[in-house]
Amino acid sequence: MKKLSIIATSAMGLESIVAKEVRDLGYECVVENGKVTFEADEMAICRANLWLRTADRIKIKVGEFKARTFDELFEGTKALNWGDYLPVDAEFPVIGKSVKSTLASVPDCQGIVKKAVVEKLKQHYKTTGWFNENGPLYRIEVALLKDIATITLDASGVGLHKRGFRIDQGGAPIKETLAAALVLLTKWTPNRPFVDPFCGSGTIPIEAALIGQNIAPGFNREFASEKWHWIGKEKWDLAREEVEDKANYDQPLDIQGSDIDHRMIKIAEANADEAGLQGLIQFKQMQVKDFTTTKQYGTIVGNPPYGERLGEKRAVENMYKEMGHAFAPLDSWSIYILTSNENFEQVYGKPATKKRKLFNGFIKTDYYQYWSSIRPPKNNLE
Repeated sequence: MKKLSIIATSAMGLESIVAKEVRDLGYECVVENGKVTFEADEMAICRANLWLRTADRIKIKVGEFKARTFDELFEGTKALNWGDYLPVDAEFPVIGKSVKSTLASVPDCQGIVKKAVVEKLKQHYKTTGWFNENGPLYRIEVALLKDIATITLDASGVGLHKRGFRIDQGGAPIKETLAAALVLLTKWTPNRPFVDPFCGSGTIPIEAALIGQNIAPGFNREFASEKWHWIGKEKWDLAREEVEDKANYDQPLDIQGSDIDHRMIKIAEANADEAGLQGLIQFKQMQVKDFTTTKQYGTIVGNPPYGERLGEKRAVENMYKEMGHAFAPLDSWSIYILTSNENFEQVYGKPATKKRKLFNGFIKTDYYQYWSSIRPPKNNLE
C-alpha cells in the first residue's frame, strides 16, 4: 500500500470539525483554510468518503509546483506520474480555479493541464492515438493560489453532502454537511432528547439520528473512486463491511422535528424513511411558540428563517421573541440556533453562552449557543 496525500475539503469555519473526524478515523492531519490534509493509504480514501460527515469532498493530491507561465504549468503537470493513477480508458475532464495568480485564465489553464496529461499518458501507454475516455471517471482539478499549482483527483464524484436520502426539499434547505456540523458542535448524546423546531425537510434530525446510531453518512450512495483500479473492489467492500459492523442500530433515540408547514412534515418523513430511519424520528406540524416539554437534559438545534428579505424581518424577529418565551422554562436544556440576524440575542431575550461564526452557503451566520447550567445526574450520563 502506498502513502497518498489526501485532502478533505471543508466549508469555511468547519475545518476543525472535519479535522476531528479525520483524527477519529485514526489519521493525523494538518488543518488549513478550507481543507484538512493527511497522509494515508488507499483504504483511507474509502473510509473518508464513507464516514466524514462534515467534509465537502475527498481529493488525492497528485502534485504541487510553482507555475507562473503556461510552460511551467505544462511541464510541471507532465512530470507527474499519471500512469499510476489513470487507466488507458480513463475519462479525465479538467476543472480549475485561480486566485491571486499570474495565470488568471482558468479555461487556458485547464487546456494546458489536459494536454500535459495526454502527453504523459501517451508516453506511459506507448501510443500516439487519441484516448477514448469511455472508462471510469477521474476528474482532475488544477487550483492556482499565489502562483502555486495544486493538481488533484476528485475521489468523491458528487459532493459528500449528497447522502442519497433527500427525495424532496423545501425552498432553502440546509446542506447535510452543515447540519451534521451543527449537531456535532453540541453536547448532545444519543441517550438524551433532541429537537429541531424548524425541521423543514428533516435534514438536521436525520443527521442527528445517523450520528446517534453511528451510521456512516455515505452508506447509501456511490463514489467516483469505487471504480478506480488501483484502489480495487476488495478495499471498498471491506470499508463497507466496517460501516455495517460499527453501526449501532439498537441505540434507542428520542428525536423530534417540527415545522409550521404540514407539507414539509410529509417531505421530512419521506426523507427519513429513505435514509432507513423509519419510525426513529417523530415529526409533527407545530409553531415554535407552542413548544412545551416535560423532558429534561435535552438539546434543541434550530435553523429558523433569517428574515433576509425586505418585509420579513419584523415577522421573523417576532417569532424569535416567541421562541425565547417558549424556551425560557427549559432550564436543563441546551439550545443552539443558527441565524444571520444580528439582533437575535436582543429579540430572543438572552445573551448566548457562546457564538460561532459559520457560513450557510454564502450567508454569514452566527451559531448562538445557550448551554444548560444544570448538569444531569451521573446516572443520566451513561
